Amino acid sequence: MVENKTYEKVKSEMRLSERILAELPGFRGYKEKELRREADKLIRNHVYNILIEAKNNVKAAFQELSKQRIYEVLDDLDKLVMKFDRLAEKINHATYGYAGFFDAVKIEEDDLDRIISFDARLLEEMQKISEAGKIFKMEIVKQKYERAKEHVQKLRELIEGLEQTFDQRAEIIQGVR
Repeated sequence: MVENKTYEKVKSEMRLSERILAELPGFRGYKEKELRREADKLIRNHVYNILIEAKNNVKAAFQELSKQRIYEVLDDLDKLVMKFDRLAEKINHATYGYAGFFDAVKIEEDDLDRIISFDARLLEEMQKISEAGKIFKMEIVKQKYERAKEHVQKLRELIEGLEQTFDQRAEIIQGVR
């Protein structure tokens, strides 16, 4: 599983001083939480980068369609690029699972593990979006414009699905899911 590999990699790359401190009572739990947060951040950064790559493929298709004066899909394509941007920033700036000292809901290691697993599942959805974006760009570059509207629709549905899934993340952090 991606989340376990990422967490173990982050944990294995601790410096000697961090490993020594991790053995101190009280500090160990703190350090374990920090490692989980860092693993979560790495996974989300990867999801973000894949999303940006897919967006760039869609933008390249947009530019080619614009150059060829195929206007019937440009408005929908422009809206799609905006959805990509909004979701990418939502993922990029999502919380890392911190809770304030006086917050009613505390985020424990189990909660952080669920967040890491959840973010790793996002990678599966991202792969579908990435592949759809590549196929769309490839067809447009080969001047196969007849399915452009169909590709835009499919990508819009995939992005909206990913956003709905990602929005469930807050429920995990709050402990209601």
